[in-house]
Amino acid sequence: MSPANIVVEGLTKSFRVAERRTGALGGLTGLFARRYRTVTALNGIAFALDEGELLGLIGPNGAGKSTTIKILCGILEPTAGRCEVGGLVPWRDRITHVARIGAVFGQRTQLWWDLPVVESFELLRDIYRVAPDRYRKTRDELIDLLDLERLLSTPVRQLSLGQRMRCEIAASMLHEPRVLFLDEPTIGLDAVAKLAVREFVKTLNRERGVTVILTTHDMQDVEALAERVIVIGNGAILADGSLSSLRRGALAERRLWVHFAGDVATVDVPGATVRQQLARSVELAFDPSVTSAHGLIAHVASAYDVEDVHLEEPPIEEVIARFYALHSVES
Repeated sequence: MSPANIVVEGLTKSFRVAERRTGALGGLTGLFARRYRTVTALNGIAFALDEGELLGLIGPNGAGKSTTIKILCGILEPTAGRCEVGGLVPWRDRITHVARIGAVFGQRTQLWWDLPVVESFELLRDIYRVAPDRYRKTRDELIDLLDLERLLSTPVRQLSLGQRMRCEIAASMLHEPRVLFLDEPTIGLDAVAKLAVREFVKTLNRERGVTVILTTHDMQDVEALAERVIVIGNGAILADGSLSSLRRGALAERRLWVHFAGDVATVDVPGATVRQQLARSVELAFDPSVTSAHGLIAHVASAYDVEDVHLEEPPIEEVIARFYALHSVES
């Protein structure tokens, strides 16, 4: 098995959670006789990932995304099921396993808060026992790709969130792992920082063949990066395929924006529904399997004085929200 191959079969994870009783008497009783309930975070999920794939793992809060990532990283042990990354069982072969993976958790840090960034990098070199020549080459490439030169002497606590996340991603790649886990890597970042992170992840995956699993609530990250998407809800896999297949299954319609040469009081177009209308423009929704875009545009152009038209796909956020509604999962 290649070091980047991932196999998950029948993976289940349950947690035993103490129940808090209400009232003073309930609190006192709870000190001597606690009640527990079982929460199932994962319920028999299964998937396989080949070397060099970039997978978007998405779902609402509490769906099981982070639990899956933590099991794959070796942080958690599942209740049942099989999981291998490059032939290793993550929680059993943890020391060997973590030397071959990189992980970035958007709300955690692997850098030392009061040290300059470059000193954190040096400490990680020692932890992963990277040869000095190999380390310097990799570090310099990462500094260049992520534009970190001016940040190296800055203590981590003085970095902005976007600067720190770029440094976190560089830190996760110093030992040149073949698998990278990204859990909410762009959370809270501004548009410029998000673009920088996305471009770097693309470079790692498409030019260097690094296998990437990305979990995020930012659907634009998924749209920009993921070739394949797995949707998790209530601990089970709801969909596994391309983003285009997810669009077709959840929201097949397309949108046509029409801009008129003058004000139009009402717009009535067979085969299309008016979603919103302004004085000189209208947004139409239509099902391309029923009404062709060409025929719709021709009809509108013949019936109205049209200045411009353009086609759009529904926003990916709307597609995912519709998918959650169809499968009755909360976002």
